[in-house]
Amino acid sequence: MSSAEEIARAAKSAFEKSQLVPGSERVSALQAIRRELETYKDEILAANAEDVKAAQVEVSSGRMDDSMLKRLDLTKGDKWDSMLQGILDVAALPDPTGKVTYASELDEGLELYRVSCPIGVLLVIFEARPEVVVNIATLAIKSGNAAILKGGKESNRTTVLLAKAISAGLSQTQLPATYIQTIQTRAEVSSLLDMDRIIRGSLLMGHADGLCSVFIDEFADLEKAVRVAVDAKIDYPSACNAAETLIIHEKVLSTIWPKVAESLLKANVRLLCDEPSLTALKTSSSSIPENQVSLADDSAYTTEHLSLTISIKTLPTLQSAIEWINSHSSHHTDAIVTESDSNASIFCRGVDSAGTFVNASTRFADGFRYGFGTEVGISTGRIHARGPVGLEGLVTYKYMMKSKAEKGHIVGEFGTGTGKKQFKHAPISATSVPF
Repeated sequence: MSSAEEIARAAKSAFEKSQLVPGSERVSALQAIRRELETYKDEILAANAEDVKAAQVEVSSGRMDDSMLKRLDLTKGDKWDSMLQGILDVAALPDPTGKVTYASELDEGLELYRVSCPIGVLLVIFEARPEVVVNIATLAIKSGNAAILKGGKESNRTTVLLAKAISAGLSQTQLPATYIQTIQTRAEVSSLLDMDRIIRGSLLMGHADGLCSVFIDEFADLEKAVRVAVDAKIDYPSACNAAETLIIHEKVLSTIWPKVAESLLKANVRLLCDEPSLTALKTSSSSIPENQVSLADDSAYTTEHLSLTISIKTLPTLQSAIEWINSHSSHHTDAIVTESDSNASIFCRGVDSAGTFVNASTRFADGFRYGFGTEVGISTGRIHARGPVGLEGLVTYKYMMKSKAEKGHIVGEFGTGTGKKQFKHAPISATSVPF
């Protein structure tokens, strides 16, 4: 039996054993994991420093982007503290399982309930950010799912120790230590993807690129345009919800655009302009550093810069902006800056993205900021889950039925002929299953 098959079988077994474990025990597991992460903190951060050091060599040689290096560093800003706080936030959220979303009395004494339940075993593949191991493990445990995690090879040392702390926490509870497992190679991923006979009910939620845009409408407010455009680009340039394209309505080329450009340039942002926006800057009274402004080529509008670089596109109408976004974006998150309620409504409904915002930075597209505690990732697909995937995105449902009749219920008693029963289909008010 292959290593991948052993992992798959262990995950499936761990999931099945966990189904009768109460939700309170899952909360206890999260609390234990948080304690173990604190215990292993020095060791984890030392391993992370080694990963960062190795990545710096790759960046220097041109084999890795600087944005990847920034995502890798677990000591950057408040990453560590936010990771631990995320565990507590998720632990405090309501249990997403066992919720009744539909209930009907089919016949006298025959009740049907649709109830939320875990998906099963999650196989999650993500890039270099090591804290994602903890984020996903936390959501998986709270939602009753086992998980197999594959991070980027750049964070292998850190990932191994984070997984060790998670297993140590799980071992203190009724949940199996194999409830959360990590793998290291692409070969293991390929093998696991072929094991639907062991892991059933596969779910694929896509999220590769974050080609987000901000559209400055003809009815935009200057201050809002500056604040939203600058924040969406510079708050965390290497994040998937950072703006990569700024779309300018042609009617504000000589008014709002130069002021927005000036603020972006002061923040050391490089502007890749189309002809109209570049001409508008050259003819404005703003001081434009030539080394930060250049003409964009077609590839600029399909590139996830992940740095202090943004592409500028000029368009004549709201509708053309919507059409352009729908054909060029990754359907992640896009924003409009406007004082027109009508234009805001048209934009939010016309843009086919997981998030459509009005006068707000695209950086708000995040599970923590939405109140989900944390997130597995941001789904740009349309089926099952869309946008930041929190607890609700990690459950499905099953149908539970119970007959209270003395002899039970059989289908043969129902139909259109003489003496046959008719279904009642009477709604039942219920938030949980009464059996």
